Amino acid sequence: MSAAHAVAPAAAIGAAASRRQGSPLRARAVAKQAARKVATRAAPPAATTAVTKSASDIDWDKLGFGLTETAFMVKVHCERDGEWSAVAVEPYGDLSLSPAAAVLNYGQGIFEGMKAFRTVDGEVVCFRPDQNAARFAEGAGRMSMPPVPADKFVEAVKKCISANRDFIPPEGKGSLYLRPLLIGSGPILGLGPAPSYTFLVYCSPVASYFKGGQLTPIDLVVEESYHRAAPGGTGSTKCIGNYSPVLKVQLAAKAQGFSDVIYLDAVNNKYIEEVSSCNFFVVNGNVIATPALGGSILPGITRKSIIALAKQKGFVVEEREVSVEEVIGADECFCTGTAVVVVPVGSVTFRGEKTVFQEGGIGVVGQALYDELTGLQSGKVQDKLGWLENVPEGFHE
Repeated sequence: MSAAHAVAPAAAIGAAASRRQGSPLRARAVAKQAARKVATRAAPPAATTAVTKSASDIDWDKLGFGLTETAFMVKVHCERDGEWSAVAVEPYGDLSLSPAAAVLNYGQGIFEGMKAFRTVDGEVVCFRPDQNAARFAEGAGRMSMPPVPADKFVEAVKKCISANRDFIPPEGKGSLYLRPLLIGSGPILGLGPAPSYTFLVYCSPVASYFKGGQLTPIDLVVEESYHRAAPGGTGSTKCIGNYSPVLKVQLAAKAQGFSDVIYLDAVNNKYIEEVSSCNFFVVNGNVIATPALGGSILPGITRKSIIALAKQKGFVVEEREVSVEEVIGADECFCTGTAVVVVPVGSVTFRGEKTVFQEGGIGVVGQALYDELTGLQSGKVQDKLGWLENVPEGFHE
């Protein structure tokens, strides 16, 4: 090949590169990147006293369980082998992530669900944040992420509550639902832990999870073809990938008039595990049974609390295998969870046969435990167990 022929392709490549760099599309992209860098350098720290959204137009009597954007959220960052940054309160808003973020590509993320309440004395309290902090740290380890120290977790939660104090419903009208998230926000192409992480907390005022009201009994159907989790998996972790897979079955069940689905164990396809987003209890006389934690069932904070309260009331609580047959023969059933609190099960349908409990109403045991738990959370019942964490006004400042 002659020198002239060798030079021509090189010149063409150079010209093509020049055209790409000088194209309007490329120029806009470069300008946008530069603007972001300048904005990041020039932007002052977010003022925690600014009001970007208002709670004044919320109708507390019409509150359901949906997202109501509040004024602020909390963010903390960490490099893979570094330390967590200081807790920062920022205006509620969208996140900026690389398309290669580990959470988007490999689902490296966990979350929590917890609540804050206004008490009858006008105080603001958070329910058992230390328990959520412990579960959050365990989940981080399972997903190969750096755990958030318990004190920083509780600080972030309390600052989010404090900054959004106006959005906490009046006592008896609902609660402030908090959603802590830990995500692999750093970019990575090959499968592996993210190079950096973001811990954030946002919140929303909420009321009843299910339609019809807080103590409206729910109708459940037993699912035999699909399973929520399996031994050795991540069923005991609130990782983000655990929840979307249940939607296929849940939506089909709701289309048939059911409230939700009961999932069975993946080994024997015989024993109750849990409902899509809550733990399950059966009552027979003075005995309350709930499926034992074995790695595929989420260790619910409300579940743990109800077990303790039931024992205080003199019930025998058994954590063990619970078969479908035992459920069908139970006096009453109920579910527990942060979102659902304590909700009675009105009926369970198994292979087309519907079993109704308490004539479709709420049982005495479920009602008593609901009253005890919500009484404690609202300050009507004395907190002798130290489960409530006070959130002083102005804590975020």
